Amino acid sequence: MRKTTQPVYAAGRANVARRNPELPTGDQSRGADNWYTSDAVTMTPVTFPNLYGMTLAGNLFVSKALDRTQHHPAIIVGAPNGAVKEQSANLYATKLAEMGFVTLSFDQVFWGESAGEPRNAMAPDLYSESFSAGADYLTTLDLVANDRIGVLGICASGSFSLNQAKVDTRLKAIATVSLTDMGAVARGMRDAMGGQTMVDQAAKQRTAEVNGADPAYTSGTPEEIGPDSDAFSKEFYDFYRTQRGAANTTTQPTLTSFVKLLNFYSLSDIATVSPRPLLFIAGADAISLNFSEDAYAAAAEPKELYKVPNAGHVDLYDRTDLIPFDKLGTFFHESLAV
Repeated sequence: MRKTTQPVYAAGRANVARRNPELPTGDQSRGADNWYTSDAVTMTPVTFPNLYGMTLAGNLFVSKALDRTQHHPAIIVGAPNGAVKEQSANLYATKLAEMGFVTLSFDQVFWGESAGEPRNAMAPDLYSESFSAGADYLTTLDLVANDRIGVLGICASGSFSLNQAKVDTRLKAIATVSLTDMGAVARGMRDAMGGQTMVDQAAKQRTAEVNGADPAYTSGTPEEIGPDSDAFSKEFYDFYRTQRGAANTTTQPTLTSFVKLLNFYSLSDIATVSPRPLLFIAGADAISLNFSEDAYAAAAEPKELYKVPNAGHVDLYDRTDLIPFDKLGTFFHESLAV
């Protein structure tokens, strides 16, 4: 690819809605601000291809004060599993752009404004590849220093970005927030169902769909909750099904593709990422804390595990009073220094 000073504009898909006023308000406490924008930052819709020619849609964030005649560190920001860039990723990308980084958020293939059929498909290898595709794109921009590209993965994007860092040394520093090992999640669900029930269901659904049946969907955030709903469902519902974070998307993947996660081992060989630095940020009260702890234990130095007091998993999606933006800024400034 040649260097270019202008990003490629997104086209071909409708924009994702911002806030849906028809939904319940949701818990707006502790600085919940998923829809944060900054007068100091420009956001430009862009598109870029992955290794297999699929088009990804993203947003490029650049501080208005940035000297565009110089090369600057850049950060690729991945959204939670089944989410789009407008859910959490844009918030982090905007905050980091205010600190002087060039940042790129994006929709995963099969989701949002990015390419891929069927919609809502799970493809962990392609999801991991997206972070290298983001690096490809950033290297075409004159204002980006090619040897100073970092990654921030939120929730499942943490596992996808770590997986890709093992095979792409251009990703110089990797931070995760509310890391979720999606392979381990799927294997836990399989074991809880007993035997090969999950695999059998997906296999039968493939037969049904190839013979004309409508796609079936699984897991994800419930559309309704009640007094008897578990804490996990309530926590995710309050972000994805309220005005806090809801956009025109669903977190429910196709049943036939969900089983692909059973073969996904993102934390295997994580030590090979060294000597590139790793930062794991997780809520001290998060249901997913064990994933960050396991990743930290398996990783080689340099590494750090930072637990946010009084924070759960989804709290770190948008609650700006809890999210340690300064910690992230310091990590990337030090890790991506010349």
